[in-house]
Amino acid sequence: MQTTQSDDGIAAFSAVRGRLFGIAYRMLGTVADAEDVVQDAWLRWQQTDRDAVRDPAAFLATIATRLAITAATSVQATRVAYIGPWLPEPVQTGADPTLGAETAEAVELAVLVLLERLTPTERAAYILREAFGYGFREIAEVLQTSEANARQLATRARRHLESERRRPVGRAEHDRLLRAFLAAARAGDVAALENLLAEDAVSYSDGGGVVTAARIPVVGALRIARFLTGVTEKSGQGIDVDFGEWNGSDAAYITRDGEPVTLATIDVSDRGIERVYIVLNPQKLTRRGSTAG
Repeated sequence: MQTTQSDDGIAAFSAVRGRLFGIAYRMLGTVADAEDVVQDAWLRWQQTDRDAVRDPAAFLATIATRLAITAATSVQATRVAYIGPWLPEPVQTGADPTLGAETAEAVELAVLVLLERLTPTERAAYILREAFGYGFREIAEVLQTSEANARQLATRARRHLESERRRPVGRAEHDRLLRAFLAAARAGDVAALENLLAEDAVSYSDGGGVVTAARIPVVGALRIARFLTGVTEKSGQGIDVDFGEWNGSDAAYITRDGEPVTLATIDVSDRGIERVYIVLNPQKLTRRGSTAG
């Protein structure tokens, strides 16, 4: 695809905007940061001699990835001071299941949390490979490294994720356990909750210092069950629960008087619920749809 300098580049950019957002969101974990990368990529595109660009899609994806790597380094520093566990900002993916990608890889909250533990370049290599199907030569060009090193980066990232996360169950079982989990929590049934959770399960609550939330992860099935039933007893009245697809899997979007208060989802293996993710920070609950399109 060859552009002409006489056009303003809008068509070529719009065609890949979803992909740019998908890359940046997976790299950075928030909609605002991802949108900043997309905007910066647009500005770079406007300043580019587009007649010299043979493949606008590849060119723009390269720009967005490199911008996201730079941004990841700076946002990581700010998250050190974050109050309590930091969780990615959820995005509703029901209307855009792939968030601009050929596959939905690396968009689940559980995966995004693990990606945070990688270096920005490892994260980029994994995302380009697993979510967007890039070959190692293409990844090497984007990351300005050798093909062998690109392969090593992606492989190391994948092995890290596989070592930290048990194989997840199918969607139907995930949905069943999520609904059972919410029902037991609302009923204050500690025993039922404990039975649903893996013995060494971990619960993460992200309040960001804005609302009350556990400031350290809660570890162990019984502790999580007691913690959640206690929270539900205090603040679980008058709420509405809407089940929908967020970050590629089922989640519970909880509101009170029409205002969002919580998004809760789980990571499940054949042992039961391995991780509980509870987003309470209101700044992360205002966007009900992705901006990938």
